[in-house]
Amino acid sequence: MSDFEITARNEVRRYAKRGKYDRATIDPILDEALVCHVGFALDGQPYVIPTIHARMDEQLLVHGLKGGRMLEHINAGNPVCVTVTLLDGLVMARTVFNHSMNYRSAVLFCRGATIEDPAQKLAALERLTEHVARGRWADARQPNEKELKATTIIALEIESASAKIRTGAPGDDGEDLEFPVWAGVIPLPVVPQAGERDPKQTADYPVPDYVADYRR
Repeated sequence: MSDFEITARNEVRRYAKRGKYDRATIDPILDEALVCHVGFALDGQPYVIPTIHARMDEQLLVHGLKGGRMLEHINAGNPVCVTVTLLDGLVMARTVFNHSMNYRSAVLFCRGATIEDPAQKLAALERLTEHVARGRWADARQPNEKELKATTIIALEIESASAKIRTGAPGDDGEDLEFPVWAGVIPLPVVPQAGERDPKQTADYPVPDYVADYRR
């Protein structure tokens, strides 16, 4: 896997020092996030669609909807912009101007198409399922032929990408460091709660480890 060349399309311009273009930074952001947003323009109207995604090697898999604008746009060979953001903390500075957030984000420029081959679609669906909860694919009932036909998955080739990351304390300096107010960071970790059993399930099945110990 190669890193991405810095171009006019993917260059981080504001706070450029926060920009990263290597797969070692970008891929973990994609792998941790549960939701991406797919942006495209159709007849001059911008759209941004939230959907589930998963990375398969150098491709990005996204769940689509048959008959939807996004699917039509992608299958016509048009480009899309995919964004992912992980919010890690609120940065509370001494000055309003320096308030910020700690985050990890990625912006991807892609083209792709619907996966039509049944075997490839099944493999892609497994990757999407495992992206959400590793181990669930083997436990749950596998999709039947009708369900597989009703499922639409798009494979996107990532042509260009960049990440932007902020970490650390507030950026106050000078005389503002003496301003009499609390300053620091409020961490915002994703903390999964205990699984809640489906009320329609009458049998007392054991809670799988990937539910009891769920982590991103």
